[in-house]
Amino acid sequence: MKFNSKNIIGTIVFLISQSIAAQFYVGIQSGIGIIQSDIAGLKTGNRLGGAVKAGYIYSLTKHFGIGSGVEFSQYKQEVTLSQPSATLTSFEIDASTSAFNYNVSTKNYRERQTLHAVQIPLFVQYKTNTNQGVEVNFRAGAKYFLPVSYKVKATADYVNGSAYYPDVNLTIDDLPEFGFGGQANYSSSGKYTTKGIIMSSFELGFTFDMGSKHSLYAAMFFENGYGTILNQNKNESYIGYNPTSVSDRAANGLYSTDKDAEIKPIAFGVTLGWNF
Repeated sequence: MKFNSKNIIGTIVFLISQSIAAQFYVGIQSGIGIIQSDIAGLKTGNRLGGAVKAGYIYSLTKHFGIGSGVEFSQYKQEVTLSQPSATLTSFEIDASTSAFNYNVSTKNYRERQTLHAVQIPLFVQYKTNTNQGVEVNFRAGAKYFLPVSYKVKATADYVNGSAYYPDVNLTIDDLPEFGFGGQANYSSSGKYTTKGIIMSSFELGFTFDMGSKHSLYAAMFFENGYGTILNQNKNESYIGYNPTSVSDRAANGLYSTDKDAEIKPIAFGVTLGWNF
């Protein structure tokens, strides 16, 4: 293949035009972040969410462009049982490999959840001028939502774990050396096993020119997850069974009680960004 000066100049002009057509951005999101579940008997509160983001938008035409980038998001919320005192049952195996029903009762159980995730967005943007130096922007697309950490901090005024062996019709509720009995002022930490899902994403906002190559971006956003971010193959007690003691019981979390539950992030709020 032969090259000449015209080919080289044309290539340079093309590369320059591509870099000009791509607009880079950085920004932050803040608003309501919900880790929604379909498990009955639970209440959630203190739902806070936020994200930092960076990426670029490549202009296809005067009005349309496509964008991508990377985002780091955080969700925080509290989860409690609908009834302050409740008993939930799971199936466990004791040290002698005998199966039993594990009944956990708690008083004022509270679970503080913190979810961190990396998001990879891909969206289409439509923009149009409304006034000199002001544009209306609408973005619609999808994100790959990949949890990197989903931690649980659980506390309760009192926890009691008892066993019922149906084969012999035997109930054990006070045998601490085998993990059955009560514990006051329970506190423990744990984490959920997770997987990635797809989210839809929509933004409606305005861009304000702040110079020839810079602009301020402000928008409202809504994001909705599809599928479940939990990745577990069995139902577990929200407070784990310790076969040797009533203390040091793991905080498996309320969402672990149903392996088929749909646990997904939903967020809405405001976005502030800087385009350059």
